[in-house]
Amino acid sequence: MSVLRAVLIVASCTLAMMVNNVNQTSVSIALPTMAVEFGVTESDLTWVVSAYPLSAGCLLLMFGRVADLYGRKRVYSFGALWLAVFTLGASFANNAMTLDILRGIQGVGAAATIPASLGILAHSFPPSRARTIAFATFAAGAPIGGALGTVVGGVMVQLTKKTWRSLFYLNTGLTVASLAMGLYAIDKDLPSVETDQRIDLAGTFLATAGLVLIVFVLTQGELAPQQWKTPYIIALLITGVIFIVLFLFWQHYLERQMDSARPQSKWKPPPLMRLSLWTRANGRVAVVMTIAFLNWCCFQGWCYWSQLYYQNYQGLTPILTVVRLVPMFISGVICNTIVAFVAGRVPFIYFMVSGTALTSTASLLFALINPSATYWAFGFPASVLSVIGADFVFAAGTLFIAKASLHHEQSVAGAVFQTMTQLGTSFGVTISTVVYDRVLSARASDYGTDSLNAPKPAQLDAYQSAAWSDFAFGIFGKCLHISPALYGF
Repeated sequence: MSVLRAVLIVASCTLAMMVNNVNQTSVSIALPTMAVEFGVTESDLTWVVSAYPLSAGCLLLMFGRVADLYGRKRVYSFGALWLAVFTLGASFANNAMTLDILRGIQGVGAAATIPASLGILAHSFPPSRARTIAFATFAAGAPIGGALGTVVGGVMVQLTKKTWRSLFYLNTGLTVASLAMGLYAIDKDLPSVETDQRIDLAGTFLATAGLVLIVFVLTQGELAPQQWKTPYIIALLITGVIFIVLFLFWQHYLERQMDSARPQSKWKPPPLMRLSLWTRANGRVAVVMTIAFLNWCCFQGWCYWSQLYYQNYQGLTPILTVVRLVPMFISGVICNTIVAFVAGRVPFIYFMVSGTALTSTASLLFALINPSATYWAFGFPASVLSVIGADFVFAAGTLFIAKASLHHEQSVAGAVFQTMTQLGTSFGVTISTVVYDRVLSARASDYGTDSLNAPKPAQLDAYQSAAWSDFAFGIFGKCLHISPALYGF
């Protein structure tokens, strides 16, 4: 293909990744403004943040399989169009409930575009330096999108007449741009090489239902009437785990049937996800997936609490909060540029080791933060290191998964990797929130008050404890690097 066509393919897929991250990060900084306009508390807007990653993360696997079977460009175009329509629709919401629902529907588009993008890049660029650059550029879409959502989001919320609605106008425009470039540049879909193109509906139901229930519980556990002791929280968590276990057994059964010499039954379609994917490259795939999960627990937990620390503890405006997070954008771009040019020359293990170490260090800095100290002592290095670590793991991980996957399962493999990072986001924020709430309640009682009226020292202890929990996730991920499976790659 021509250089221009190659650039446009990478640009369209990268823009899709950017849009996904803008949609996830931009609303967080707008919550105080939304709460005032809707006349509700910020806790009532939990699903404005959570509904999008819930649907986007839980449907990735299904859309990855559909993309591999029926065409990645088709699925990409459908997802981008869907996302543009419902992103624009969200800008007209007049109450929190309507916005919650639209955010959930909006995430379906991202669930389609992201795995399709990974499959498109893997198909368009065979193993080469060009593929390394393409995947590193795609990975750069995550920090750029996250920074764009935070930086531009904070400015637009504070300075534009439409406040938070301006965010959805921006996201709509970016999505339309990615759709237009994709329609022009991405190659026409080729027929699938698989002889049996049926979709495993039972597996799709089990995986989607299980993930939805688990992520829902992770999101709502702290907000339920009796928190984690609430009966419906316990019941839904158990049901979700059962669905996932049944899904894994069903996939194992279907894969064995496919690999056997017996005639294929009409009731036994190809598996949605081959469990053998996890054992590829002598088990390295499973280790890389787990490291990505734990690293995202650490990274997204840090992102969540750093914004709350600056706005709620230090009382900074959205723009001043944004200024303190700008280094993430710069270091993210530099990091992925480095990956693009040295990934083929530096052993894979170095990126994974340094990535988890750097992300963990960012959380450690906030666990030890001194509010009276200058921003340059704790806040600045944390912003720089957090995104470098996350990008090293993400870029190296996606390259590795693409290399370890078969040609006809690139979108599914990418979807599994993305699902692990999405689950890491939910799990990390949930566990650190539990830690924050428990410490805040205990420290507030020491001062003879409740959590809502906790004094500054109690709040600081709670923020630092949440950061310690994020740090623990990162260190646990780093410990996995001693696995012999990772070495020799």
